[in-house]
Amino acid sequence: MKVMVWLAEGTWHAAVDAARSHAPAGAEVVLLHVVDPALAAGIGAAHAGLLGRGRHRPDPVAAAGAAAETAERELLDAAAARLGRPAARLLLRGRAEREVTAACADADLLVVVRDGDRARLGPKSLAPPTRFVVDHAACPVLLVWPGQAPGVGTIAPPPPHHRPGPPPPKG
Repeated sequence: MKVMVWLAEGTWHAAVDAARSHAPAGAEVVLLHVVDPALAAGIGAAHAGLLGRGRHRPDPVAAAGAAAETAERELLDAAAARLGRPAARLLLRGRAEREVTAACADADLLVVVRDGDRARLGPKSLAPPTRFVVDHAACPVLLVWPGQAPGVGTIAPPPPHHRPGPPPPKG
C-alpha cells in the first residue's frame, strides 16, 4: 500500500498525525510538498515595480528561492520526525493542485488537510487547490480537520426552495 501525505504550511501536523494513525504498518509512506515557482516570480515583479528594473543586489528571486528550499527541508525533516517511521520524500515544483493530483495517480490513499474556513462545516472549508485535488484524485482521499472540527450546528440552513413545507408565495 502506498500512502501519499500532502504537506502544506500551517496544516502539515494534522496530515502527518492522520498518516501515523491510518497508514498500515507495512505501507510505503511518501511525504509530498509542492512549491509554486510563480510565487518567486511574483516577488521579482514586485521588487522591480518598487525599485525599478535596474540590477539590485541581492537578487530577490534567488533569495526567495533559497529561503523556500531551506524552509522546505526543515518542514520535511520535522514531518519525518513526527511520523516516526521511514518515509520517502517527494518535492515538486508547479501548481500544487496539478502536481498533487498527478503524484497520487499510483497511490492507494492520499492524506489531505482542510485549509479553508475552519469555523464551520461546509465546502468553504477547502481552499480551491484542495477542492481540485479532492475532486480529481484517482485514489481514495482521507480528508482531515487541522484540529477540532466545528459542530454540526455550523452547517448553513438549506435554501428556501429546499426547505420542507409549502413554497413561499410568488410575487
